[in-house]
Amino acid sequence: MPSILISLSPYLGYLIVHEKFNLALGLFALAGVTDLLDGFIARNWANQKSALGSALDPLADKILISFLYISLTCADLIPGPLTAMILFRDAVLIAAVFYVRYQTVPPPRTLSKYFNPCYATAQLKPTFISKVNTAVQLVLVAASLAAPVFHYVDSAFLQTLWYITGLTTAASAYSYYLYGRNTVQVLKRGK
Repeated sequence: MPSILISLSPYLGYLIVHEKFNLALGLFALAGVTDLLDGFIARNWANQKSALGSALDPLADKILISFLYISLTCADLIPGPLTAMILFRDAVLIAAVFYVRYQTVPPPRTLSKYFNPCYATAQLKPTFISKVNTAVQLVLVAASLAAPVFHYVDSAFLQTLWYITGLTTAASAYSYYLYGRNTVQVLKRGK
């Protein structure tokens, strides 16, 4: 299912930029339902869980969030500084994951070994505030997509969500800074 989210992301962005908000909102809701179903299946049926899926799922979420926030900013539904803050936080987290991956892949470090998602060496455990932040970011996306459909684009509700999203994004970044080493579980240590 992560591959569906990854391939759907540019199309959703296209729909948003071209102000096809009804279809974008429907596809976003469908993507959310399929993502929840995928997670439910992976948690409850061990034979349906894979290392590749575990690696692609958070990546698919980051790609989807990035496309949506950039597109919603282009459509003037989310402020640019908030999108920049979210993208910067995610870029720093991705860089940290690449660094941890480099440190935990045993020598000789080859590109095929480094980029093989089936060869898991470490796992990032999200902090509580990071989980809250993800939920708040998704609520803001849904509310922003629904705003032009239901005619509440300039509402205090959306503006409040912007500030809450900014606050939880900053708190999440700080939690990873503060508890960074405790959020990484090394599965295989290089010699």
